[in-house]
Amino acid sequence: MGKLSREKGKRGEREVVALLKSRGFEARRWQQFRGGGDSPDVIHGMTGFFIEVKLKQQLNLFDVLDQAEDEKPDAEVALIFHRKDKKRWLVTLDAGDFLDTIKELYDD
Repeated sequence: MGKLSREKGKRGEREVVALLKSRGFEARRWQQFRGGGDSPDVIHGMTGFFIEVKLKQQLNLFDVLDQAEDEKPDAEVALIFHRKDKKRWLVTLDAGDFLDTIKELYDD
């Protein structure tokens, strides 16, 4: 990965950290060199979720979701925070994971 790509990735991670903090969550970037390939991009206070961040014009969501599913701990749900230049942040996750999470909220 080239330097510009790494810098763009860091910028995306910083933006997601700021987004989470603006909503009252604790969050910080995870320094990739400290972790292995299965390290989340962002450490946060939302139990049960693994965050992958992508700041790209073109993105194959299926590939990114598969990668995050492979890297996340078994008990966590993979969340893909992604956006294009000058667009808002979106979150993508597996529909089954979404429905299971919503069901837990309603069952409590």
